[in-house]
Order: sequence, then C-alpha cells, then structure tokens
Amino acid sequence: MKYLTSIYASSSPYRLISSLCGKGEKMFNAWYSFLLCWLSLRIEANPGLKVRITEKGLDYGRKIGMELLKQAVLKETFPSWSGQENFSVVTVSYVISRLRINSVDFPETSASFIPGTGISLSVAHASATISADWRMNTWLLNDHGGITVSISGLFITIVFKVSRDSAGRLTTLLDDCQLSINSVKVELNGGSSWIYSFLSGYLEKPIHSKLDQNLCQNIKYKIQMMDAHIRQQKVLTQIDAFAQIDYSLVSSPAVFKSHINLDLKGTVYPVGNHTDPPFVPAPFALPNQDDSMVYLGVSSYFLKSASLAYYRAGAFSITISEELATTLNLNIGLFKDFVPEIALSYIISCPVLLKLMATSPPAVSLNADKCILQITGCVEVFAVLPNSTTQYIFAGNLTASTRANLTISKQKLIISLLLKRLQFSLLHSSLRSSERMSLVENFLSYALWNTVIPVINDKLGKGFPLNLAHTILTGPVIKMNQDHLVISTDVQYKHEEKRDEDFHSHSF
Repeated sequence: MKYLTSIYASSSPYRLISSLCGKGEKMFNAWYSFLLCWLSLRIEANPGLKVRITEKGLDYGRKIGMELLKQAVLKETFPSWSGQENFSVVTVSYVISRLRINSVDFPETSASFIPGTGISLSVAHASATISADWRMNTWLLNDHGGITVSISGLFITIVFKVSRDSAGRLTTLLDDCQLSINSVKVELNGGSSWIYSFLSGYLEKPIHSKLDQNLCQNIKYKIQMMDAHIRQQKVLTQIDAFAQIDYSLVSSPAVFKSHINLDLKGTVYPVGNHTDPPFVPAPFALPNQDDSMVYLGVSSYFLKSASLAYYRAGAFSITISEELATTLNLNIGLFKDFVPEIALSYIISCPVLLKLMATSPPAVSLNADKCILQITGCVEVFAVLPNSTTQYIFAGNLTASTRANLTISKQKLIISLLLKRLQFSLLHSSLRSSERMSLVENFLSYALWNTVIPVINDKLGKGFPLNLAHTILTGPVIKMNQDHLVISTDVQYKHEEKRDEDFHSHSF
C-alpha cells in the first residue's frame, strides 16, 4: 500500500497536474499572446502615431483568446513516460501513457484595464478533466488501468504590468496572481479496485496543494519567457526597397480605466539611413470615443517624414517609358505642327521619353476633411532615336498641387492623388525659341496629367501597412483633422494554421 501511494504521489498524479498547470498557463497565454499582438501594433511610430485599445477591443481579445485556448488544449498531445521505484524488497516499474485533455470549460472570464498598471484577467468556475492509462509491474503484481483527474471551481485573477524598455519595445511582468480551487477529484480504475479506491481519496489533498503552490509561479515563468521573446523583435519595419518605419514606443503605455494608449515614434526613414528629419511632430489627441475597438492616430509628421524618406531614397525620379508614352501617341510627330524646328531636326517621327524628378520633398498638409500634396520638380523631354539612344530636346520646371484621397484596402493605408492645378515653365531647349512653344507646354501639361500622375498613384497604391498582427480591419473610418487623421476601426481575428504552430512552439 505504501509503495503504491508513493508511486502516484511522486509521479503520475503530479505529472498529470503539472500538465494541467501547463493548461492553466495556456489559458492565460493564449489570451495574453493575442493581446500583446495588439499592444505591439505594427502601424508605425513618436507621437507621430498613436494607438488606443478600448474596452470593446480588450473584451474582443479576451473572447478570441479563450476560444483559441479551448481549441489548443483539446488538440494537445503528451508523450508517455516511465519510471522505476524501489520499496524495501520490492521494485516497481510503471508506465503512464495516452495522456489527454478530455474536456475544459471557462464559463466566466473577464478582462479589465488597471489604471497606471496594466491589464487584469479573471477566470471563474473553470473546470477540466484529464485522463491517462497506467501500467505497473512487480514480482508480486502486474496490473494496468486508467486514471482520471477532475478539477472544478478554479478561480484565478492575474494582473500584469505593461511598460517600455530602453529600446522602445513593449515589456510585461506579472504584478499579481490570486488562485483558488474548490475541488480536485482523482479516480483510479482497473486492476484491484479496492486498492485504487483507497488511493484516489488519499491523493486528492497533495494534488490540490501542488496546484496552489505551482500554478502562479508557472504563469510568472511563462510571462518572462514571452517577454524575452517580444524583446527580440525588431522595432523597424521595412515597407519596400526605399523606406523603413520606426514603430518603437516613445513612452510607457498609458493605462486608464476605459482604454490603453500607446505613443509610437512614427518616423519613416530611408533604408540604411536613420537620420531624423529636421522637424518634430506636433502634439495631437485621439478623440474621446469608445465605439470602436481600436483608434489609430496618424499625424502630418508621419506623412512628412515618409515624403522626406522617399525623396532622400530617390523614389521620386520617374521615367515615362517609350511603351507608356506611345499609349498616348506621344512622339515627335505631334510637335511638328506646333514647332517647325522639330520637323527640321527630326525627319523620322521618334518616340518621346519623359523624365520627372522632384527637386524637394513633396509638401504635405492635413486640414479638416482634406489632404493636400504639393509637388515641385523638373521634367526633361528626350527623343528616342532609331538606334535606341536618346537626344535631349527641352526641360522645364513643374509644380503640381494635388488633393490626396486616403482609403484603407487590404490592411494598408492607400494614398491616391487627384491633380488640381499644374504649372509648367520652360527652362531651356536645344531648339530655337519659338512663340509656338507655349502650345508645346500646354500639350506637355496634358501629357503629364495623363502619364505622370497615374505612375505616381501606382507607386502610392502599394500603401503603408497597418499590421494589427493576425487581424483584419472591419469597417474602418478615416476622419481628417487639422495636422492629423484618425482611423477608427473594429478588428476580426484571422486564423492561420502556421500562426498556431508558432504559438505552440514559442509560448508553451
């Protein structure tokens, strides 16, 4: 009798409960990991960008986390294990196999913001049932059967603190953990039933004690592991070959009763050049609303730093190719009627090639209900000769005033330009001056209107990513204000099998 008690107290029940402790951790971890994805939102940056998660968003994260937890727990598999114990003249060998979670229930869960600290998660009346097979061998007895551990009335409240580390990454630590369990029932079956009925009652108290002692400590350890994993993440996100976004926190998250605010740097840099722009973001505030799950504030600073970054990276040098030009029948022949000198210089009608270069970063201004983009540059016109070489014809200055339409598509902020006014002035030409050159300028303006702006819009159409990790925006609304815009949106969790694999491998 003594050696049977020792076997189950030191091995199988404890291992089963350790697994259950792991499930309790997973209950927290699934919700916690989902929330942290939100708190490390990959839309970019200083109070150049602001992120607010409301109670509505927090509650949605809780619901998704609990559902993901149930699915993960019921799919979880565990390896068999074996051991050997010596008791006086008796050696007992045992094997525990086919450990599985039969059921788990979290009927009451809640999450709330703790002002000045972080987030609280509470689970009440949780229960779980775990079963396994056992087999033991001695010179006296060879036997096998099953074991069932039923836990009910699990109450746990966890508070974790959120802050910022020196690199601007989100960091968390366990601030408080309170736990109580109403009932632990152990049932051993198979073999000599009178022995196992006795042992079942004997083992319930130590198993209960092990849960009380270890569950909060295990949760703290898991939080430390996940915090270390989060700190390894880069604070720069690359948009494309030209630019990167710094999304580091500039201060610790500000936690209030109804929401949590994150101030992000929101600076766009050319790839490989992290020199700050010669201007700073102006302060702005998010609206005092809570109808949406998430509010994203984008200042004009963010857009201006993007404009400067792409300018420094040379992204605003555009060549209208021969193929694109010929779609508008843009060739030397079209100029001959306006400028006789062209007819004398080019006997054969040649395609025309346009080169557009910004001479300064496009100026961005945000006002109520509109975004204005002012582009200043120069344009050069070349003839494409039959031998594929080019010959310079003339050049001019170009100033375009455009209205920028902002939309959200496929999780990206898309900017498209609508040309409102265009001014062109001739700089110099290889041709003799002509009064008819104004007609050329008018025609060129038309060509720029129909070729350059579409090319720019095609580049802008790639968009700025709004990476709310593994979620999609639902019903986003953009409201433009003086010097900033606000995107209010709900989100929907996007299930991905690969994400599930990563979650198990990194979190548990």
